[in-house]
Amino acid sequence: MTYLEAVLQGILQGLTEFLPVSSSGHLSLFQHFTGSSGDTGIFFSLMLHLGTLIAVFIAFRHTIWQLFLEFFSMIWDILRGKFSWKNRSEYRNMLIMLMLSCVPLIFVVVLKDFYESFSTDSDIVWEGIFFLVTAIMLFVGDHTGKRTKGPGDITPKDALTVGVFQAIAPLPGVSRSGSTISGGMISGFDRETAVQYSFILGMPVILASSLMELMDATPADFATGVGPVLVGMVVAAVVGLLAIKMVRYISRSDKFGIFVWYTAILGVVVCGIGIFERIVGMNIVSYLAG
Repeated sequence: MTYLEAVLQGILQGLTEFLPVSSSGHLSLFQHFTGSSGDTGIFFSLMLHLGTLIAVFIAFRHTIWQLFLEFFSMIWDILRGKFSWKNRSEYRNMLIMLMLSCVPLIFVVVLKDFYESFSTDSDIVWEGIFFLVTAIMLFVGDHTGKRTKGPGDITPKDALTVGVFQAIAPLPGVSRSGSTISGGMISGFDRETAVQYSFILGMPVILASSLMELMDATPADFATGVGPVLVGMVVAAVVGLLAIKMVRYISRSDKFGIFVWYTAILGVVVCGIGIFERIVGMNIVSYLAG
């Protein structure tokens, strides 16, 4: 992989990780059309996710720090027998709900091979279908009732609902941020809370999947080279930070509909290309080059 490819993928990852359009789907398409798919491609994609994780730390550092302090405060209250479910602070409520939202991820671990089968195949029809699924979720979330709940108003039912939406996000073409933001808005979160909850919820998921991948890594996984990996991660972090600011602005401006149209159109186009490739029996890039 060249440094230019690393920069391009870093930009793509930084933008699509936080814009509700599916980073995994876009990276899958990039790797499909450039021929860089496979184990090395998957590993590099994971390193780019770590870059965007840094962006979340920077963007939500105040809330994350408060949640960190609240975690130890809650443990201390439990040890002293002074924990109160009814009299919990806003940050404590958010912390507990974030934990509950992670419960449905058990199904992702159990069905790991099922999820990965869509990322490692050479067919992009499923990516197109999942882009359409993202469009539907965004549309429903953007047109669902009143959204007035803040961090302190989130209920266990809300948390599990968002968690279920997140559990389908590993499918390439399904946006993690799009699905969890939609799940939050369907549950009645105000837009700012839905966005913040979605991005912070993604942190343990990205970190856990990264550690699991690193534990299973082989020398072949590092064939890309340290240089391009580091460049891609830095670019993903910088662009990701800018993308977070963009999403927060768009959420306040009530313009989420643009993402519905984008993912819907992209889904139709990708499905069309995928069907064409099935008919001719080869990658469209190779077909046009021939």
